[in-house]
Amino acid sequence: MSFVMIVSPAKKMVESDDEPRPSSAPQFLEEAHELALELRSLGREEAQRVWQCSDKLADENWTRTLTLPEDMLAETSTLTAAAASYSGIQYTHLAAPVMDSVQLSWLSFHLRIVSGLYGLVRPLDGVTPYRLEMQAKLPVGGARNLYEFWDSRIYDALATMPGVGTIVNVASKEYSKAVEPFAIPGGPRVLTCVFGTLRADGKVRQPSTEAKAARGSFVRWAAEHQVEEVADLRGFAERGYRFDEGRSSKDQWVFLRG
Repeated sequence: MSFVMIVSPAKKMVESDDEPRPSSAPQFLEEAHELALELRSLGREEAQRVWQCSDKLADENWTRTLTLPEDMLAETSTLTAAAASYSGIQYTHLAAPVMDSVQLSWLSFHLRIVSGLYGLVRPLDGVTPYRLEMQAKLPVGGARNLYEFWDSRIYDALATMPGVGTIVNVASKEYSKAVEPFAIPGGPRVLTCVFGTLRADGKVRQPSTEAKAARGSFVRWAAEHQVEEVADLRGFAERGYRFDEGRSSKDQWVFLRG
């Protein structure tokens, strides 16, 4: 049985005509369109309360939101591939824009991005810039928030991928919560990977910035090595990390740095 990795999106997004180019539409585009319409219907001030951001960011994102429902339905070829659109520490270290065709093929099968707006995104899905975190309190369709809106759909989509026996969780807690609680007996297990350092008291510490860099490096390393067996992911040894068997368990693998 193979595996699929899940990662978090980034708050910052860009539009790009560079490689890689998008080749597919998001699986839950209809649901994403419903959310985009609901977000736009709030008006700028209420949208800012949902975003919980500064006035400057609210102005920028409200301008995007005004055309978001239409933009996301545009021809796929005119959009930006998700792996190139999300911009931040994790995606800089993942480095999809400099991957070759073999590595991108691996990425297309083995990586999924959990998104508050799109639900679940493949690396080469065409997306448009937006702001909507999974923890946002956006009531829609009878749901009080996005966790209720997406319910088990994200896990179910991962669980029905052909040949997938393990969901390797490389996402933050905010996005893991949209997947982990829905794991069922007999379905793919969720294996969480932790990247950290040891504190003086022996506990594992995960500095936020470094954890993002480690997650991106982990995915890139797996793509470069064309890893197909879950067990082989324990060979990750970049940025000074090593797999710590003693602190790991069946459902959580710990990689320590230094």
